[in-house]
Amino acid sequence: MTHTLLLYCLVFLLPTESCRTLCQVANKSKEMSPRPQGVCDGVCVDNSHCSQPCPPDSQGNMGFLCRQKKWHKITETCQTLNAFNIFETNLYSIQPLGGNTKVDEYARKPETITDRLMQTCPKDLSCVIRNIRQSPRIPGNIAVIVQLLHNISTVLLTDVDVAKMKSYSIMANHILNSKSISNWTFIPDRNSSCVLLHSVNSFARKLFINKYPIDISDVFIHTMGTAISPDNTGKNFSFSMRVNDTSSEITGQVLISRDELRKVPAPSQAISIAFPTLGAILKASFLENVTVNGLVLSVILPKELKRISLIFEKINKSEEKRTQCVGWHSLESRWDQQACQIIQENSQQAVCKCRPSKLFTSFSILMSPHILESPILTYITYIGLGISICSLILCLSIEALVWGQVTKTEISYLRHICIANVAATLLMADVWFVVASFLSGPVAHHSGCVAATFFVHFFYLSVFFWMLAKALLILYGILIVFHTLPKSVLVAALFSIGYGCPLVIAAITVAATEPGKGYLRPEACWLNWDMTKALLAFVVPALAIVVVNLVTVTLVIVKTQRPAIGSSMFQEVRAIVRISKNIAILTPLLGLTWGFGIAMVVDDSNLAFHIIFSVLNAFQGFFILVFGTILDPKIREALKGRVTSAKWISRISENLSTDFSGHPTKGPS
Repeated sequence: MTHTLLLYCLVFLLPTESCRTLCQVANKSKEMSPRPQGVCDGVCVDNSHCSQPCPPDSQGNMGFLCRQKKWHKITETCQTLNAFNIFETNLYSIQPLGGNTKVDEYARKPETITDRLMQTCPKDLSCVIRNIRQSPRIPGNIAVIVQLLHNISTVLLTDVDVAKMKSYSIMANHILNSKSISNWTFIPDRNSSCVLLHSVNSFARKLFINKYPIDISDVFIHTMGTAISPDNTGKNFSFSMRVNDTSSEITGQVLISRDELRKVPAPSQAISIAFPTLGAILKASFLENVTVNGLVLSVILPKELKRISLIFEKINKSEEKRTQCVGWHSLESRWDQQACQIIQENSQQAVCKCRPSKLFTSFSILMSPHILESPILTYITYIGLGISICSLILCLSIEALVWGQVTKTEISYLRHICIANVAATLLMADVWFVVASFLSGPVAHHSGCVAATFFVHFFYLSVFFWMLAKALLILYGILIVFHTLPKSVLVAALFSIGYGCPLVIAAITVAATEPGKGYLRPEACWLNWDMTKALLAFVVPALAIVVVNLVTVTLVIVKTQRPAIGSSMFQEVRAIVRISKNIAILTPLLGLTWGFGIAMVVDDSNLAFHIIFSVLNAFQGFFILVFGTILDPKIREALKGRVTSAKWISRISENLSTDFSGHPTKGPS
């Protein structure tokens, strides 16, 4: 209020003594009626709102929300900058002229800050810098400066020189300060940080570069630019900046290859801008659960340049964090993985290949807050896979050994075809999983990674579709007489379901997502989730089959509660019951396994989900051996018979060898 009265004194040319009197009255009234700040007077009821005025020297208000019986500030519009005091004081000083006083002509016009700025100091925009620098970085002031920068970038269509860029950079630097990050959270307009980024990029696009490179460096924004031509051997911009006052500097580089430069017309120019704090500001503004782990690098390039390389030094150098190369989607105001792909990574830095365009001009790397790897998970996975592979090999060996004894009826023959193929497909899936794990990821072995992921996807799907084939076999046996169709037709139908359907799904998935680089995860050889949700091409069919199988088992229980003992179909009914028991055990295990797989995708930070999924997934082969083979009484009988036969054959061989050697066997006494 005091500042407002002083301004009125200047505008209306009041005598000095009158001004002093008014100011004293204002100060006295301020002391007599203090206002509580940062707290609401009303009763705090959960989800209720209240508003409080800002401190006396600022305009605006603060909004609060009641949570858990406490008031929490959610918005603030407090500001000290306005169209009058943002300009330097001498522009409004009272100048004597013929015994009278005169106020600057702009003070009497209802113009915006930008209009006055363009009229007052159009050459270098410097007439607001001092007061902006001295202003507190409170939410309202940040919003005023963001709007000013946006308006300047809109008003100035051309002729942006180094002087203007320096002033613009100083203004932006003030609100990009690391000490202001928390205040961005309270700006009512969540898009303010996005507007700032767009405004800086738009203003830099109008910057004209002569034959000499430019280098405009402030603490929290650094702009570099140079002329480029097809004859250049390559260009790079190197930045080194501090994220805050206490941290060491981190680096970032923009690399333009010689092959790309050959595409640009002459003359052309390239500009890059680095922001060390903008990533944290964007996170604070949009309340996202992602952390920018490097500089934000903007590039202003000719449209002919389609690919650039970016090198980001990591702020957090933890090896347990997943890194993603991303571009800022200017229309949707979010980080997008489709703009970039990671080329190389270690604990210190990440190398990205990005595609600049009208939508994507700013790039960085994200750090997932979730733990990716644990020694426990690694041990469980590889030990379990070893046991699983050995179990499946043993399962197939047993099936081959007793095949003639356990496939005498048609239903038994079809059942064991299903069991053998479930084991074979899971064995191949495990083998390809091991192959994929030994590849160093999509970056170094992209083609190999695509192939490994395709086969892992195909064979894991085949496991479920062969389980579905078993369920359909049960339904066929219950609802239709088995002998109405030839055995060859039934076998062909089973193979079509077990291998044909998975092949179609896996082929469509890779064909639809790989051209856009959305087939693989950035960090592993497996189906992508974040970009294209390609993982659904496995999860949805698998869980649908689990549901169908459980319904089938329920139907079998209902239909076979009281079988007709004397029926000619008694053997078939017993076989169906055995298949049903097999499915009743294996289906929940497989379904539970991939149920935890979905939970792991939804809540990637939960280590318990990772461990349970790894245990169930790694030991699936062991489960199939135990519940599909060893616990089958028919197989145990056949094995016992083979062992007994082997003993008799061994004894006969010994006797024969003794006879041929000329030593008769001892007869009965």
